[in-house]
Amino acid sequence: MTAGQITPVAERRGSAPAAGPAASRPRTSIATRRHRAFYLFAAPWIVGFALLTIAPMAYALWLSFTTFDGISPNWHYVGLGNYRELFSDAQTWQSLGRTGLFAITSVPLSIVAGLGLAVLVNRPLKARGLFRTLLYLPAVVPPVGAGIAFKQLFDQNSGAANGVLNLFGIDALGWLADPYARYVLIMTVLWTAGNIMIISLAGLQDIPRELLEAARIDGASAWRSFRSITVPLLSPVLLFQTVTGVIASVQTIMPLLLAPDPTPAGITALPQSNYLYMMHVFAEYFAFGRYGYASALLWVLFVLILVATGVIFKATSGVVFYNVDPEAKK
Repeated sequence: MTAGQITPVAERRGSAPAAGPAASRPRTSIATRRHRAFYLFAAPWIVGFALLTIAPMAYALWLSFTTFDGISPNWHYVGLGNYRELFSDAQTWQSLGRTGLFAITSVPLSIVAGLGLAVLVNRPLKARGLFRTLLYLPAVVPPVGAGIAFKQLFDQNSGAANGVLNLFGIDALGWLADPYARYVLIMTVLWTAGNIMIISLAGLQDIPRELLEAARIDGASAWRSFRSITVPLLSPVLLFQTVTGVIASVQTIMPLLLAPDPTPAGITALPQSNYLYMMHVFAEYFAFGRYGYASALLWVLFVLILVATGVIFKATSGVVFYNVDPEAKK
């Protein structure tokens, strides 16, 4: 082998590339990049949740231990004084009882109404899309607009409801006063049944048609198929609607929108049957200026909602059917 044919040993074995700035930096793993991307996209929600939810809740918790009235700097720390007063306040317990009765009444009625509408528009009808749209439209009306509309509709002097009664020779009723005010309030809940209809309709369309056809071939009636197949397979949707319905019903502000004078000064003239827990909170905040006591009321409501949600999940654990086990480990 001549000298020109001799290859250096380092060249034959493959010399290592020269070390530089790019080679000295460690490579970022795919998992790390995915985590960074996740937090980057979730950052707006995280920041908003921290500033608009966590911070106000923490501030309200701090207020619940004080006598702050929202204006005067002469406030002081009272510890659990507001909570002790709360548990001995008859008005608090009465408003809480009315709220519980309203939730027990309105939530099942709205779920049944929404499910009935969903079953109706799930059938092969002509102009089915138009019916779905018309039934859902009331659900997108803002609560303030709905409250004003119902207030005018059931006005004792010029409302359309009493106009219909007059056609049959029935005297005008004071719909927005006791004892009828509670029924108008429930009507406002049923007004938004289109929202429940849409969710129930999605659940109905997710039920395999083969099961219903097999039941029909076996001689099962429509009611038996609905009770034994549709409802069990729709149970997760019904559970979701129950939980969200209870949470929404105990926080409703619709009684204030139906009040003759929907202002802090007129909150005390609210019909007693519509003086729910949130109306009591509103009165303590804006009519009486007791920010500390009202904040304590809100925190007690928060705890009660957590307890009620836990009880609902525990009570329905054996009757809710999931296509995929929610407790299964991935």
